Amino acid sequence: MAEEAKVPMANEEDLKVLNSLKKIKHVIIVMSGKGGVGKSTVAANLAVALSMRGFETGIMDVDIHGPNIPKMLKIEDAVITGDQEGLFPVTVPPHLKVMSMAFLLQDRDSPIIWRGPMKMGAIRQFIGDVRWGDLDYLIVDLPPGTGDEPLSIAQLIPKADGSIVVTTPQDVATLDSRKSVNFSKSLKIPIIGIVENMSGMVCPHCGAHIDLFKVGGGKKAAEDLGVPFLGAVPVEPKVVLSGDDGMPIVLYDSESDAAKAFMSIVDGITKKCNGE
Repeated sequence: MAEEAKVPMANEEDLKVLNSLKKIKHVIIVMSGKGGVGKSTVAANLAVALSMRGFETGIMDVDIHGPNIPKMLKIEDAVITGDQEGLFPVTVPPHLKVMSMAFLLQDRDSPIIWRGPMKMGAIRQFIGDVRWGDLDYLIVDLPPGTGDEPLSIAQLIPKADGSIVVTTPQDVATLDSRKSVNFSKSLKIPIIGIVENMSGMVCPHCGAHIDLFKVGGGKKAAEDLGVPFLGAVPVEPKVVLSGDDGMPIVLYDSESDAAKAFMSIVDGITKKCNGE
């Protein structure tokens, strides 16, 4: 008689991750090929914009070595609590929940010196041990590049709705953004689209358009790679000021060009996630 095949059993940690993900309708991964392109600014504004529209939204800051989301939402002094069933994310009323390594650091200036397995373990806990509850959208803010953290997310959330790649217009940034697109393709993560950040600016004095870091590199990369282009966000001093003040531009000045660009990008994301 042939020996019966044995199906491997999921361990407790895997079950926690699966149970947590069952309550989340859409997972969106925000990534970039290089640092300094405003990826966390984009992630924070997208999360806040979704919550402003009444969606139950979470943002998971997976940038283990440089967690900036709490600062951008003015909750860096928040204290994480929990019970026997897990940790409670920090709530930003009325519809946003946040989890970040920054909440777990006693000293904000202390570096986190971890190898890949430790980061994988932390990310697994961020998904399985955090009580996210029922969410419409979970935004995952990744560190730049295609290393441990992006790979961990791809393995832990294989059925994510897709990735959003953030770039700036200049050639060196779009070159790296192509790597992020190909990373997603190689791991079979759908690509929601490319966002071009810091895409030109309007002079506050004369109204002239200035191509500060060039314009159109992100759109050109999207066309070359055959992926959607979600939109361009212009350079505005208010974006920096609002981020430092802990109020993303979509809240700080909803009539600004940058805020309108983010809202348009959110329209494209929700349509994509809902199959429209």
